[in-house]
Formats: sequence, structure tokens, C-alpha cells
Amino acid sequence: MAVAWGRRGGPALLRGLLGAASGRACSSGAPVRAPSAAAQELQSSERGRFLLQHAVPFSAFLTDSFGRQHNYLRISLTEKCNLRCQYCMPEEGVQLTPKSELLTAQEIITLARLFVKEGVEKIRLTGGEPLIRPDVVDIVGQLYKLEGLKTIAVTTNGINLSRLLPGLKEAGLNAINISLDTLVPAKFEFIVRRKGFHKVMEGIHKATELGYRPVKVNCVVIRGFNEDELLGFVDFTKDLPLDVRFIEYMPFDGNKWNFKKMVTYKEMLDTIKQRWPELEKLTCETSSTAKSYKVPHFQGQISFITSMSEHFCGSCNRLRITADGNLKVCLFGNSEVSLRDHLRSGASEEELVQIIGAAVGRKKKQHAEPALMSFPLCQDALQFPANSKQWGHTFSHWLTLRTSLPKQMGKVFMKNKLTGQPFLPVSHPEQQWHIMTGILQTQLRGCCVFQKDPSSTFDTKCLEASVGQVFVDSQSKEASPGSEFYTRDLGSCTKVPHASHSLTHTDEEGRATMVDVGGKPDSRRSAVAGAVVCLGQKAFGMVRQNQVKKGDVLAVAQIAGIQGAKLTSQLIPLCHNIPLNHVEVSLSLDEARYAVVIRSSCQTWGRTGVEMEALTAASLAALTVYDMCKAVTHEIVIEEVKLLSKTGGQRGDFSRV
Repeated sequence: MAVAWGRRGGPALLRGLLGAASGRACSSGAPVRAPSAAAQELQSSERGRFLLQHAVPFSAFLTDSFGRQHNYLRISLTEKCNLRCQYCMPEEGVQLTPKSELLTAQEIITLARLFVKEGVEKIRLTGGEPLIRPDVVDIVGQLYKLEGLKTIAVTTNGINLSRLLPGLKEAGLNAINISLDTLVPAKFEFIVRRKGFHKVMEGIHKATELGYRPVKVNCVVIRGFNEDELLGFVDFTKDLPLDVRFIEYMPFDGNKWNFKKMVTYKEMLDTIKQRWPELEKLTCETSSTAKSYKVPHFQGQISFITSMSEHFCGSCNRLRITADGNLKVCLFGNSEVSLRDHLRSGASEEELVQIIGAAVGRKKKQHAEPALMSFPLCQDALQFPANSKQWGHTFSHWLTLRTSLPKQMGKVFMKNKLTGQPFLPVSHPEQQWHIMTGILQTQLRGCCVFQKDPSSTFDTKCLEASVGQVFVDSQSKEASPGSEFYTRDLGSCTKVPHASHSLTHTDEEGRATMVDVGGKPDSRRSAVAGAVVCLGQKAFGMVRQNQVKKGDVLAVAQIAGIQGAKLTSQLIPLCHNIPLNHVEVSLSLDEARYAVVIRSSCQTWGRTGVEMEALTAASLAALTVYDMCKAVTHEIVIEEVKLLSKTGGQRGDFSRV
């Protein structure tokens, strides 16, 4: 069998030395250091010339049918984690595999040794959270003894890092990735459902102190959670040797993935370039998953992991072993092979290599399509087909389809072959949202819908249906005097009187409709809302002493309220998404009632008010208080959710006495 040498004197070292000699660019964009004396000796000596002439090709067993050479292995040490990140797993955790079915330390080393002999040069330890495994330092030390292995890395949430890092470094760990999705302590607790922000920051600084260059910081960017912190993370690289890696939000079991939550690489890059137009693109290795950039004169750099919008399957060099010993050749693939079972049944090294080679040989050219895209309110009425290729496009294509929207809107509806339901081949999230909301209303009415949006770049063509046509104006939120919609019957359009003066979001027949504010002037709008959460004596005392297990109730509820205000249009179907100039949520304790008193205020400059945003903020903050305290008592009562005041608008100011 064609096996690459697995000792430091074989091809593994040879490839490393020749790579250094060529000055190949690395992920930091800087060229690799000049050839060492060993490399020069290797190239000039008789033995070196012999190695160059007779070097065995990369292991056939780790090369797939598309020529991709897999020299990078990720090993999960545990399924357990000490956090509950909202994008990663449900709050209650996941069902764990019995300990007896997990790989032992010796089994991990045995498999790692086998892969290294075949040409693997880098091993990354993952989880779960790898640093909660008691023998992690010993495992790193044993991996370091494997000749031919050039890099031992770990991906960690950082909670235990500062305590364990000195021992890990001494054992041989030479690369670190730390997960951190926010620079705001209260938001950290909200996202991960646990405390520990300061421990993570301590771990990052400890890594830089111990000489790790760069320290990679992984940030999953989620719309509505942390996309407003992009600039803060870039600024984080100014004085520290960090590589902040912005990761597109990906679907996994239990994380309730939603297309609207994903922020694409291009959108993130545009936002950052507005602040730092001098941003420089760096050169990266072919197999790198990251697109790297650097602000001139900053110590660190930033990168983008574009696994959703621009996948990197063509250069994939990664294999994965799960904590229970299954080999996965693709992160998104369902196919797994149990190396643990073969190992425990006494399979020889050669048999294991054959099994691994067969699995690698079955690896597909491109990863499977991500989970079905879901849309609030519309997921039951409208569904994408189970396989997006039924309409001839991959997911990544849809994200860059803006130029062909006019042509696509000529067809507009396509039919799901599995459910018979219509669906929309549209790529821009806002366009999808407004059109789908209109379609949901239409399905209730039996009408035909098209979008009327002055800023739209695609044709506003009527979608054939049975009864009529409704204008859905993406600029609308409230009715204005003289607003109207149109029905269409047998090709003619007829004006229908505008909605009732008492209920602006319904027409004269009581049907829900979005209304037009296009004729209104811009003005300053503000609103204040409130809510009260009566906790009872025990829960109130725990909140006051900050003893609730889930964390700082008041801080997390404050963040939840602010996030709620920003997401109002996604929660209330006839509210339009408007820019908010300011959102403030405050929480105070009322000992006389054993209650948390919530006040929220929102401001904007526009054609419609922000009462709903203020009310949503107060409501979400109240619900968060309830959620965090419900384990203590179910006697909690939320009351007095109400608008307290508003200013601006044609109806004048309002203040509750």
C-alpha cells in the first residue's frame, strides 16, 4: 500500500521544510520564515537529494476521488460542554453518549498515530468543550510525541483556558482558537446562558502572554444578536495579536437555525470597510477556510469563514472523529464509520487504514444542502422543497442571485414537488420577508400578491391567482389619510376605500392589511412602555442577591428587551422594519410588591411611530425575567404591560395619567 513515511525524517518533515524554503504565505499573510539550516542541508546533501527523488506521494488512503489530500484531523474529546450557546445546543443540553461508548485516551492516541503515519500533519482537539476532559493535558503530551505531527491545536470556549494553558503549552499545544461572540458581558450571559465572560477574556490575554501568535477568536455572527459588534471586534485586533474570525451562522440540530439570522460574509465586509476603507486582503493557503484581512498598523487581523455563502468544499482537507469514535468525512454529511467498533473488535492497522480509505473515497464533491430555511409566520404556509436542486440552484447561489431577480420574478411561484405548496425563489432576506408575509395573508384571502417597493430592483409582476391583487408596500407601517389598496378581477384594477379610521391595519371588510405611510412627512418619534413582573418573596430575594442559577436576571433581561425592540417587525407581522436611533431598557426592584419594574423607550426619525417597539422591548424583558426565575416559582405574574407615552405623528402626543 502507498503510505507516506510517518517519522519526522520522512515526507511530513520534507513537506514542511520545502514549504518553508519556498516562502509560502501563511494565514497571517506574512511569508514563512527563511529556510532553516536543516532545510538547506536537506536540499544540498546526498540524503536530501535522495528524499526529493524518491519521496512517496501523499497517502492514497487519505486522498479522495476528487484529488483532495486530507492532512488535517479534528478529534472531539467529549460531547459535554459547560455552556449552552443559543446557536449550538438547546438550553436543556443534549442526550449524552454513555461513557463506555466514548473513545478512551489510548484509543484516541492509537487512531491519531495511524492518521499521522498516513500523512496527517495537524490535529485539532474539539468537543463539546475539550478542556473539561480531565486528561486533556496528558492527551496533548502523547500527541506531541507522534513524529510527523506538526501542529496540535485546540478549539475552546475559554472558560478553563487561563488555568490549564501553562500545562498545555508545556505538553506541546501550539495553536489556540477561542470562541467569543460578544464583547458585552451581559450579552455574553444571554447568548451562552451561563456566566464566564471575564474568564474568557482572561484566557485570551493569557494566550498572548504565553506567546501564541496569532490567538484565533471565533465569533459566530447572528443577526439580531451581535452583528452590531463587528466594528468592536475589529478594533479588538488593534493592540493584540489576534485573528478574529467571523463565522457565518450555520444550521445544527437543536439551534433552531433561521435564514433571516444569517449575516453573509459580503455584508459583514461592507460594514467593516465603511469604517476602515483601507482594509487589506491577505494571502492565504489554498486549503484555508478563511478569507483574511488586516487593518494597516493593527497588530492582529480578521478573517471570514464563509461556509454558507461561499463554501470551500473544493479545497477541503479535513476529517473528523467524533467523541464516540465515528469518522466523518464531511461536517454536513450524515455518513459515519465507527472506527471505535473496528478498533475494539481487534482490527489490524492495515484493516483500519483500508476502512478509512474507503470512507474518504466516498466523500462527495460538495457538502449537503443546509437545513430547510424557515421563516417566521410563513413556515407552515410556504415551504422550500427538500432539495433546493429541484429548481436548479444551490443554496450558495441563492445568496448571490440579486442580478437575476427580475428574470426570476417573472416566474415568481414554483411548486414544491413534495408538499404541493408554492414557494418563492428570492434571495434578499427583506424581499423574502415582505413578499412571504403578503403571501401568507393572500392564502387566507385567496388573492394574488405582488410587491410595490420604489427601491426594488425587480419587476413588480402580478402573481396569477384566483381572486384579486393586493399591494404590499415594504415602506408601510401605519395608514395615512387617503391610503388605499387595489383589487384585480379579470384584468381590471379597481380602487377600494381605505381602511377604517379606528383600525388602521384592517380594511372595511375586517381583513388584515399593511398600510401606506408614503404620504407622511418624516418627524421625530418616541415612545415609552412599561411592564411589571411580580416575583414573590423568594424569587425576588434571589434576583436582588444575584443568586439565580441562570445568571444576572436584570442584565440579561435588559439585553433581551433591547434585542426585542430591534426584532419587532419579525415578531409582529404588520409592523415594518424601521431604523431605531435609540433603545433604552431599565429594570428596577420594587420591594413593596416583590416586583421588577421595567421601562423601555425607543426613538426614531421617520414616518411611523415606535410604540410597538417600546411595547415589545418591555414584554421581552418581562418574559426573560419570568424564564430565568420560573425554576424558583410558578407564581410569577406579568402585569401592567402598557404604553406610557408617545410623541410625534399626526395623531399628536400621548401620555398616560
